[in-house]
Amino acid sequence: MNNTYFSEEHRLFRESLQDFLKKEVVPHIDEWEETGIIDNRIWKKFGDMGYFGLAYPEVYGGLDLDLFYTVILLEELQKINSGGFAAAIWAHAYLAMTHLKAEGDEFIKSKYLAASIAGDMVGCLCITEPFGGSDVAGMRSTAVQDGNDFIINGSKTFITNGVYSDYLVVAAKTTPEKGNKGISLFVIDRETKGVSATKLNKLGWRASDTGEIAFDNVRVPQENVLGEIDKGFSYIMQHFALERLIMGVNGHARAEYALDYAMKYASERMAFGKTIDKFQSMRHSIAEMASEIEMCKAFNYAVAKNLDAGDYVVKEASMSKLLSTKMADEVIYKCLQILGGYGYMEDYPMARMFRDSRLGPIGGGTSEILKEVIAKIIIDKKEYKPAAEQSKVAK
Repeated sequence: MNNTYFSEEHRLFRESLQDFLKKEVVPHIDEWEETGIIDNRIWKKFGDMGYFGLAYPEVYGGLDLDLFYTVILLEELQKINSGGFAAAIWAHAYLAMTHLKAEGDEFIKSKYLAASIAGDMVGCLCITEPFGGSDVAGMRSTAVQDGNDFIINGSKTFITNGVYSDYLVVAAKTTPEKGNKGISLFVIDRETKGVSATKLNKLGWRASDTGEIAFDNVRVPQENVLGEIDKGFSYIMQHFALERLIMGVNGHARAEYALDYAMKYASERMAFGKTIDKFQSMRHSIAEMASEIEMCKAFNYAVAKNLDAGDYVVKEASMSKLLSTKMADEVIYKCLQILGGYGYMEDYPMARMFRDSRLGPIGGGTSEILKEVIAKIIIDKKEYKPAAEQSKVAK
């Protein structure tokens, strides 16, 4: 463990979390992967342990801890070999809940954030649309004001926790003629009339419920608006940095887990009278993979430190996701090769890791989109600013 970023308290937290996951989660992973349904009781257990409140205010039941507790949670979730379960947890805690904390007023925080921290409610973030993909500004969902309510119509897709969550944080255009400057955010209860969801059948992340959601004249009260009307795009962009760093951390953690497993296998697998980790080509491949993992990990920790200090790390977080998810794909591909035919068998963990890892360069902004974001920053000198600063500039 890197002592530059992690204290003794962090180490003890990691050990406690490992014990919890081993006892409460690992025994059920294969069942959840098979059924695509996570036992509802686990959410409350996570809440009772404080895992949903790591980064949230104490007044709502959180622990208000530094970001490296979140890093530890993400890393350990990758080591139970279920990208779907891990995604369900962090999509609730760091996608949906981040907007509740940052843009929610006292009513929303008291009703939704406190319950989310406790594990009594589960949320999802609904941005991506069937025809939009990574083009957030091109969304077609609309929210038309009708008295003190808004009427929402449209659809979202590829939404983690999109089927079984209790509430949805939804982006829709309140002023379509303004383009990306006319988007607003809403909190919608699952049972609201007009909300329906269809579960999608995925290559990987099998344990999580990824859904396509339709909104048919859904009436939402004005009190469920997050932040200011027409400021939704700024809010979304502001929080993308955290989401992309999360994906980067996930990448280095699952690559490290895969390599550890492959090295153990190589130290036991005999060929031509010796274990295969004694062959030079194998040793050099492992050395290269370990170096790439360590480089990504060190960079991700540095970005996490800056983000925790309040820096606006759009460029760095985009680089984190771009390189770490690519590295994880390549490392896991090579690790599967080390196992040979056994790597291709479902009875061994590498096949699931291989499938789950492939979503890394897609979700949270594709690698192609991230390259353009980074290019705009370093070539065109484009500056991305927090929503609060953008408001000041506009005035």
